[in-house]
Amino acid sequence: MSTHSNIKIGIIQFPGSNTERETFMACTRAGMEPVEFLWNNDPVELSELDGYIIVGGFSYEDRSRAGVIAALDPIMKQISIESEKNKPVLGICNGAQILVESGLVPGFKNNQIGIALTDNKRVKDGQVVGVGYYNTWANLKVNADPNRCAFTRSLEKDQIIKIPLAHGEGRFTMPESLLDNLIVNDQAVYLYCDNDGNTPNEFPINPNGSLYNLAAVCNNRGNIMAMMPHPERTENGDQIFSSMKEFIQMGNPITDHDLAHNQESYRLKSYSADESCTEWLVNMIITDNEAISVQNALIQLGYDVVLTRQTHWEIETAGEKENILEKIEASGELYNSNKEFIGERETSDGTVSILVHQKEDMHGRLKQESLTDRFQIDGLVKIKRGVVWNLSAKRGNIDTIINEILETNILFNPLSHECYRIN
Repeated sequence: MSTHSNIKIGIIQFPGSNTERETFMACTRAGMEPVEFLWNNDPVELSELDGYIIVGGFSYEDRSRAGVIAALDPIMKQISIESEKNKPVLGICNGAQILVESGLVPGFKNNQIGIALTDNKRVKDGQVVGVGYYNTWANLKVNADPNRCAFTRSLEKDQIIKIPLAHGEGRFTMPESLLDNLIVNDQAVYLYCDNDGNTPNEFPINPNGSLYNLAAVCNNRGNIMAMMPHPERTENGDQIFSSMKEFIQMGNPITDHDLAHNQESYRLKSYSADESCTEWLVNMIITDNEAISVQNALIQLGYDVVLTRQTHWEIETAGEKENILEKIEASGELYNSNKEFIGERETSDGTVSILVHQKEDMHGRLKQESLTDRFQIDGLVKIKRGVVWNLSAKRGNIDTIINEILETNILFNPLSHECYRIN
């Protein structure tokens, strides 16, 4: 057991992290010693530390989607190992996204993915009033038994704290059956609420449309928590860090709960667009750093593949189609002709193309609203955005490799995306 004077907390940083200074200060105020730990440090050195905080920011520039590339880094495997020793792990904002994408939260066996953090959706009176990035101050209510989680022990049940948030993909989503399980297990740790502790599920009380007003969720053992708001940015959040210290001082006590939820295997479907729609496949003229990052992550996992990426637009119109499409193209909203162009579908032998759609297409919604309201383009019925990943293998059977790659979830999260094979 560590004593007050030598509690060492690893401040985990990936390329793009940006809140390490605030996190250092919060740990120091709580009487713990923050230790800088970069993604390329020797993961074995993590064993020398008492706990870990994965800071916020934009790891790997949120390529593919927020948190997923960092989740596959070797350092996260070691953090998983250390967490099995009941050491506390706190992920804040992008750190929360990394924990969710790594499967450490909610705590299924073998780190299966059970939750998604997806695009913000601000809903009021049943209407979507805003999407995308949002920053504000939010009230959070302790929704669990304070002794249940490593990050609530200094607080009381139903206590309210006011802390800032700033994110674009902070909306918790999951199957309703899993949510029911989390509520029963006291894993729904913090909820967005009003000044009186009420939890109406609408904006502005719920700033991102999270299911059940979820602001933070812990794993089944209570020692790992994914939290979207930023407690490190205000002294109002200091009790979360003092709770972490108390948890360590008490010998890392846990209350383990079984997650009785059966996660269905994802079945890849085939896809073809509606005949009434126009399809645009947009290629990069310049180097596609997003595709390179995902390809490098796959190579690091042992897959010797070549990967390219295309943005997929489906445009449904009513009226003079060609005239409408010309106006859309001229607007520059769907692609930038200085660095992108409309290309063709990949048809090479040995290449498999995977189309990924958001289940709730916030990007398509934003573009349609912009083209209609800002550019005054009439006749737009629907715009849908997707991403096409084209993969070929340098060796081995591509169909076998594709099935294995899909299991990594790097190309999509089955809780927030639909995935299709298109060749």
